[in-house]
Amino acid sequence: VAPPDGRRRRRARASKHLRRLGARQQDQLFPEWDDALAAADTITLVVQVNGKVRDRIEVPADIDEPTAQELALSSVKVQPYTEGKTVNKAIYVPGRLVNVVVG
Repeated sequence: VAPPDGRRRRRARASKHLRRLGARQQDQLFPEWDDALAAADTITLVVQVNGKVRDRIEVPADIDEPTAQELALSSVKVQPYTEGKTVNKAIYVPGRLVNVVVG
């Protein structure tokens, strides 16, 4: 099965440029995958109060639940919504969000 025209043209152009450089496309090695390079060092956690997005915070990718909740509650943008209220529940979805239910 022949590739679509656009892909065929790009492949032909790449081969032409490689020949100018003295190499053949078949001689080029495909890069090796490295999980360490692909892993993110930090992630963005969404902080919700009663289901409404109030902040987004950058945290280490390997953060644990108590630390994530502590950072979420100490956020300057979240404090006005939690001041003087009781935190009924804090839901943590690893790598995604912290939802604080106040009442």
